[in-house]
Amino acid sequence: MKLSIEKKPADRAGRQQLLLTRNYGSYTDESGKRIKKRKRQSLNLFIYATPKDKSQRDYNKKTLELAERIQAQAIVDLANNKYHFEDEAKQQQSFIDYMQQIIEEKRKTDSKSNVSIWESVLIHLQRFSDGYQLSFANFDAGLLQDFRIYLTTTATTKSGKALSSNTASSYFNKVRAALNQAFHEGIIRRNPVNEVKSIKPEQNKREYLLEDELKAAYQAECRYDVLKRAFLFGCTTGLRWSDIQKLKWQDVYLSDGINRIIFNHKKTSKLQYLDLPHDAIKLMGERQAPQERVFKSLRYSSYTNVALLQWMMRAGITKHITFHCARHTFAVRLLTNGADIYTVSKLLGHSELKTTQVYADIIESKRKAAMESLPSLWH
Repeated sequence: MKLSIEKKPADRAGRQQLLLTRNYGSYTDESGKRIKKRKRQSLNLFIYATPKDKSQRDYNKKTLELAERIQAQAIVDLANNKYHFEDEAKQQQSFIDYMQQIIEEKRKTDSKSNVSIWESVLIHLQRFSDGYQLSFANFDAGLLQDFRIYLTTTATTKSGKALSSNTASSYFNKVRAALNQAFHEGIIRRNPVNEVKSIKPEQNKREYLLEDELKAAYQAECRYDVLKRAFLFGCTTGLRWSDIQKLKWQDVYLSDGINRIIFNHKKTSKLQYLDLPHDAIKLMGERQAPQERVFKSLRYSSYTNVALLQWMMRAGITKHITFHCARHTFAVRLLTNGADIYTVSKLLGHSELKTTQVYADIIESKRKAAMESLPSLWH
């Protein structure tokens, strides 16, 4: 962007007003005409278009010097991101377009499921704005609060049902993340995220297998042997489905007493090291070629979900068990057997300790229930 001093045409008194002009480049309209993008701001100064005497010439000289000093200061302030006008072009950007840019970037690196959530957020933003220009300039704390209310009271799913608390919380957090990114990129100077409370998600019940149930599952027959081994592997390592499904033999090190896998954590994109217990090694089977998957033919589908439930029923387990419950089982087993929560958090690959705290709450509730189950000595 260029800053220049511009002179308006002379008025009837022969005076020209001075303007501070900001040039933002140009574009070609539909007719092919080149249109310059600029914005002018009056300096409340004027000069004589045709000075008649020395006093007018001196006046013009001093006024132009003053205008040049204002121009120079504006350039400095613009560079320092202080001038009140400097971010106006950015402020007029469409927040919805900005969200679309984020989604395009995430398509390159993130999972389809995460990208799908961002796309759903964008749909709700468009419904919320209802054709109104949702620019950064008008996306203040009040508007963010209105969107929060929309998600918790008005927004619906494709089937017309109200959003669950967890879905509303997830969608709202995506918008907060986008605003935080815009703030760090210097697009906005005041972040409304700091002024509006997040949507608190509900804590869903986390199913897991007890030791006796885990042993019963090991003894029971499963339609797909690879599914059975992979699930039990999750119970002994805490790995997610995605990490187990893509695990290759080249990531497995079994030598000199070191039994370990090294893999890229899908959510954090960081290398993670995990020492394997004997039970986990047994479930992997015989070593194959380096590029082969450890749990070959493991695929996610409705058939595997049904097979998992049928397997649990054969084991006498009536809980609604999904593959992710293997991860819950691993965490609860560790805590029950005396592991500290920090260690469990690291083994699960959690970025924040509070994410792991829910498992500690499960153990605490079990302890409390055990104490309360003792019969009274006095009655």
